[in-house]
Amino acid sequence: MKKTALATVAVLAATAGPTIAFADDAPAASPITYNIGAVSDYRYRGISQSKLKPALQGGIDYANGPFYVGTWASTIGWVKDLMVATNRANAGNPGYVPVDEKGAPVEWDLYGGTKGDIIKDTLTYDVGVLAYVYLGQKFHDIGMANPDTGEFYGALTYGVFTGKVSISATPLFGVPKSKGSQYYDLSANFDLGSGFTLTPDIGYQNVTGSFAKAVNASYSDYSLTLAKDFGKGLSASLQVIATDADKVWYSTSTGKFTGRTGVVAGVKYSF
Repeated sequence: MKKTALATVAVLAATAGPTIAFADDAPAASPITYNIGAVSDYRYRGISQSKLKPALQGGIDYANGPFYVGTWASTIGWVKDLMVATNRANAGNPGYVPVDEKGAPVEWDLYGGTKGDIIKDTLTYDVGVLAYVYLGQKFHDIGMANPDTGEFYGALTYGVFTGKVSISATPLFGVPKSKGSQYYDLSANFDLGSGFTLTPDIGYQNVTGSFAKAVNASYSDYSLTLAKDFGKGLSASLQVIATDADKVWYSTSTGKFTGRTGVVAGVKYSF
């Protein structure tokens, strides 16, 4: 999931029409950018997607004026682990036929939108659509909805503060009848100088539907991220993260709480 604070859309202004280059001109920035990286734990909205283990990540972004599109992917472990947990939970039931424990090892995101100024250098907007795809998943075998999820999002940034709302256009990550679930996010970005930034963030995931209420799927998440830009495309981050998620619903097949308080380290190279 494109998630938390570690994956952002790099939007570079593209000049419309032909240009004349002079000897002293700097080369025009490419509208296409790439990024690769790794994290010690892939957290999305506070919940580990990689079973509290490291993950490899990378993406490609294209921007033309206010419009952008991109794709991003990360290794994950929760899809396969849910199948394992289902088999373990039903192992003693007479007549139970174990489900295939093969699952999507990668989350693939596709997104696009537009962003720009409402009040120049003061108030900006960002609106778009985002699709999360899990190739190879077999959620129908365990009575869950297709985990592939589509969302609409909109954000406003005023000074250092950003508020964002995401609304699912499909059931949310396999939760039955959860279409229309919302995620509310409020963050701030403080420039500490010398390439350091500090980002506090608070979010609330409201998962709709009777099934979601029965398993207590809604929760809040909190994080504080210290990032360092080393220049030449290299950056690193250190994030403290916590949630009040339900420890039964949000756990691995071995009972580890995937929303537990933890520290996540990350490194990324953009080019």
